[in-house]
Amino acid sequence: MEFVDENTQAAPDAELTAIADYVTRDNLESELAFTTARYCLMDALGCAILALQYPACVKLLGPIIPGTVVPVGARVPGTNYILDPILAAFNIGTLIRWLDFNDTWLAAEWGHPSDNLGAILALADYVSRKNISHGKPPLLIKDVLAAMIKAHEIQGVLALENGFNRLGFDHVILVKIASTAVGTYLLGGSHEQIIDALSQAWLDGAALRTYRHAPNTGSRKSWAAGDATSRAARLAWLTMQGEMGYSSALTAKKWGFYDTVMKGQSLKVARSFDTYVMENVLFKISFPAEFHAQTAVECAIILHPQIKNKIDQIEKIILTTQESAVRIISKSGPLHNPADRDHCLQYMVAVALLQGNLKADYYEDAFASSHPAIDKLRNKMIVEEDKQFSKDYLDPDKRSIANAIQIYFEDGTHTDKIIIEYPVGHRRRREEGIPLMYKKFEENASTHYSPETVQKMLALFHDKNTLESMPVNEFMDLYP
Repeated sequence: MEFVDENTQAAPDAELTAIADYVTRDNLESELAFTTARYCLMDALGCAILALQYPACVKLLGPIIPGTVVPVGARVPGTNYILDPILAAFNIGTLIRWLDFNDTWLAAEWGHPSDNLGAILALADYVSRKNISHGKPPLLIKDVLAAMIKAHEIQGVLALENGFNRLGFDHVILVKIASTAVGTYLLGGSHEQIIDALSQAWLDGAALRTYRHAPNTGSRKSWAAGDATSRAARLAWLTMQGEMGYSSALTAKKWGFYDTVMKGQSLKVARSFDTYVMENVLFKISFPAEFHAQTAVECAIILHPQIKNKIDQIEKIILTTQESAVRIISKSGPLHNPADRDHCLQYMVAVALLQGNLKADYYEDAFASSHPAIDKLRNKMIVEEDKQFSKDYLDPDKRSIANAIQIYFEDGTHTDKIIIEYPVGHRRRREEGIPLMYKKFEENASTHYSPETVQKMLALFHDKNTLESMPVNEFMDLYP
């Protein structure tokens, strides 16, 4: 029997075409989406500035060859680096993600859509500076906000019913897909070129989640999104140089993404691309903590005044949570580094119970080693799934991230069971969270800039019209 591969090329995969159709749209009309994108931009930049306080992050920044000068490039906020846009995307994306403090999207797949700002800001800044050098108009911040809305939507809609985590793969694949699409568009790519670049991104396959889970949790999880957004910028650039695409990258029998990575399954696209994700994105306002633990930490802080003088009398602590938290951040045993600690539900709750707060510094080795009570509390914790919490987590009308804590003492007494369904950054608590978001940015930016400079930055984010009409390069130069 003769076996021959069929070599007829079909039309581009429908999923690639649908994303390209969306990216080339110019009629985004949701005022809520643009307003939320403005908050998201402010918040992500604040997270990036705060990350400059951490040497483990800073050592990864800058040119690959020290002293390299790029005549026309992209600025890395908070530094004097102006780099080629591919490397700048890694730098910016890594800064934004380092402390696990930027926005979040939770569904069948998880992720942080503002990770895409690595590619968006780097490419938009580069294009603006290049245009000016050729006597052409720069891109404006409104272009950045529109690109953010589209990147959020692509990543978030694909995450709704496609759980790459259940296959062992990391969610940053969706950062790469979204950033490739909008990055190619920012570089001036056509509908066809966006399809070509997207095919390249899917052909890369997916990274394993190994570095996010026990016993291998490590700092790669803090730069994986920067790496993905940088790879997206690279693929967009290659496509703009005329590199070909692969029309059936997803659907090709035996060798396509569906057969090799998704075990024969195809992507589920639960809704058409519009502005849903940006309008409903979750902000981490209160704590730099993995989002599935946000409400648990809030519960712990409520309980702190009741138990701070009774720590030694605690018999057990019942943590009730959703299935996703059980699966990805519930762990026992030694915690080896900050990345290990900020992905441990029990550690975050223990610190909040003891301190009445949770800060990025509390994940560092020096803090953990000097507070042995943290591990004592961890050893008294029992983590349980609440089926209703898990159901409401996936309900598109709720998308709650519920947690509950109840503490039992050796004398037979116990606290009330504290239940919180929605964190401050949830859309259902958005009005409460917006003033806190400005305060968060002010506190983060103040770690690097003078009070006068920070106030100017804040004033700009309050001024919609001035911000949206500002050239991208001028905006980036406000963050030396």
